[in-house]
Amino acid sequence: MTTQTHVHTSAEEVHALAHRKRSGKDIAVLVGGIIGMAVIVIYCLAPFYWMIVSSLRLPTMGRSTDFIPNPVSFANYAGVFDPSNNFGRAIINSIIVSTVVTVLTLLFGILAAYALARLRFRFKGAVLAIIIACSMFPGITLLIPLFKLFTGSYPWFPLNWMNTYQALIIPSLSFGLPLCVWNLTAFFRQLPVELEQAAMVDGCTPGQAFVRVILPLAAPGIFTTAIITFIAVWNEFLIALTFATRSDMYTATVAISKFTGQYGFDTPWGSIMAAGVLLTVPLIILVLVFQRRIVAGLTAGGVK
Repeated sequence: MTTQTHVHTSAEEVHALAHRKRSGKDIAVLVGGIIGMAVIVIYCLAPFYWMIVSSLRLPTMGRSTDFIPNPVSFANYAGVFDPSNNFGRAIINSIIVSTVVTVLTLLFGILAAYALARLRFRFKGAVLAIIIACSMFPGITLLIPLFKLFTGSYPWFPLNWMNTYQALIIPSLSFGLPLCVWNLTAFFRQLPVELEQAAMVDGCTPGQAFVRVILPLAAPGIFTTAIITFIAVWNEFLIALTFATRSDMYTATVAISKFTGQYGFDTPWGSIMAAGVLLTVPLIILVLVFQRRIVAGLTAGGVK
């Protein structure tokens, strides 16, 4: 009897020891995860925090290293909209270019992706590979040919598109379209063909089945592609700097790079940081408001 009790007690001790070991391991994993996430959050938010702090300093304290502005000043934000900077016009240009590029990307990308997902033809895989390869070329390699094209240097294709919206919009499609086609092709493949067939049995034409059935189901992927494209074009700098040489055609990113200080040659760090905040905050709000749709679009098709 004593032996059985001792064996039973030993088993309970072993179980308790194993439970303590598991609990200690779980706590270590939890603490490690919290520390890792904290490091990532600090790494991501520290530049934005420094940008906000720098924008709230006095213009004469642009290179101060204080982590808290003292005193707090909004003079840099007022300086952003100084008439010499033409920043309001630059924001309008950025909105026009980003919106048009996003709409054109979705218009052509959806049709191309749907055709690649549904039609059967030879070398379809090669076509998709070429499309995604187009987005891998460094942007700098495209500037010289496009510059010669847009300045009318080719007599067989004379164009004078410098300082026009089309010169800013068309090159930006080189990023948006491949991304849109690649993402939505995979998305459309996840949608059963039987959905369209059932709609056509009910009297829909192929076009009506696509518009009424497929597009609503593909909305998460389409929305995610639109957000990514808009943000990429909004932040684009190299194309806008090359093809917009007049101040009235600058986009917001180019206008910031042209800010001048009080004497015309000093760098107004405070105004530059304030302009950066004004450009970044709307994007952050956009992502936070539509984060569920974005996550849904990125994870769509992962589970059947």
